[in-house]
Amino acid sequence: MQLNESEIMDSRETEPEPWLLENGTVKRLTRESRNGLGHSRTAHNLSSSSLRKKSDLSLISTLPSSLRNFLGNLQEVILGTKLSLLFLAVPLAVAAHYFRLSQAWIFSLSLLGLIPLAERVSFLTEQISFYTGATVGGLLNATCGNATELIISIFALIQHKVDIVKYSLLGSILSNLLLVLGTSLLFGGITNLSRDQKFDRKQSDVNISLLLLALLCNAMPLLYKHAVSPVDLVTVTKATLNLSRATSIIMLLAYFAYLSFQLWTHNHIFEPQEDEAKDDKVIGLWSGIFWLIGMTAIIALLSEYLVDTIEAASNSWGMPLSFTSIILLPIVGNAAEHAGAVIFALKNKLDITLGVALGSATQIAVFVVPLSVIVAWIIGVNMDLDFSLLQTGSLSLAILVTAFTLQDGTSHYLKGVVLLLCYVVIGTSFFITDFPNEDMDNDMGVGLESSKRQI
Repeated sequence: MQLNESEIMDSRETEPEPWLLENGTVKRLTRESRNGLGHSRTAHNLSSSSLRKKSDLSLISTLPSSLRNFLGNLQEVILGTKLSLLFLAVPLAVAAHYFRLSQAWIFSLSLLGLIPLAERVSFLTEQISFYTGATVGGLLNATCGNATELIISIFALIQHKVDIVKYSLLGSILSNLLLVLGTSLLFGGITNLSRDQKFDRKQSDVNISLLLLALLCNAMPLLYKHAVSPVDLVTVTKATLNLSRATSIIMLLAYFAYLSFQLWTHNHIFEPQEDEAKDDKVIGLWSGIFWLIGMTAIIALLSEYLVDTIEAASNSWGMPLSFTSIILLPIVGNAAEHAGAVIFALKNKLDITLGVALGSATQIAVFVVPLSVIVAWIIGVNMDLDFSLLQTGSLSLAILVTAFTLQDGTSHYLKGVVLLLCYVVIGTSFFITDFPNEDMDNDMGVGLESSKRQI
């Protein structure tokens, strides 16, 4: 039996054509994805999806429609993750704050409560992208990808705690480049001892280039301060502040160019390897927006608790503020995303791991950091890009080590070991810096005095 021309055209429209990507993966494009209306899934979404679980809705199937929809959304959003037990930390943190418990308890509970919230924000942005299309979904993922760091920075700036902003953002970059990537390469290499793991270098080259640009913009105020002759301190501080604001605007322009490059002109480079388990559309558009606003509000509340208590918690634990902000805060706060990156490295899907680690570090370096400077400028707080010599040196070496590690497009466990050891060295440096131990300071003072007398 012969098909007429209209039936042939209909069959071409209903059956998607396979397209071979550069990495050899066959992806089928539907009419919606060709027109930019498809579902947008980034490496961050795939990383977070490894921690999700299917919800059993059979218990509420007999309830009335309105109540069934509400309970179904509640079950999908709250219980649809393997981290659902950590949601208990949210009311406990609020209760600890209300009953004025120890500042260390409030800080710890708030930090634990942020772990599932960050993963749920990724889930909700992916659900919304089912309805908004690939372009809007990609922009939403880019905006909410590091919402926790941005909200913490804004609350710290409101309280004029500029050092905490610098520490936490630097720590997020270092943890992504050295801890997350190092752990992923180590365990991925051990799992695949018989062969080297391979990945597409194009994505890493783009991210490393942007990280080097961010490093240049962060180093220039420090270099300027040390290069000029010792003139009026007020003049040097003002010039450093103006230079920081100018370079922040440049970094934001670079970030918008990066978004255009990632979402439109060269989106095939950032196309993640699809995992076998694909998430379905489980909540509606307005429900997703409602839950996203609610989750963001809770993140803002816990972020305020964190900023209020981080100094007291550091002192009670006997840790320097720099160590708590640079090492402890990023490790726990981004634990869900980090765990997802390691899981995909174990599955030999390093492109997703690199998309998570390098993508998050790049977004913080060229978007969150300069945006914090601009926000501080707007609210009348003087925040510059003059990170201290130790911090800037740690950032520069971390970027260079990561760049050399990824230069050949292959990976093995020894590269992960090197990255992790670099992170340990940097963490040790911040642990012994500004150590809040009065006895140590007194002992050092006595030693200096005795040395002076001997001289």
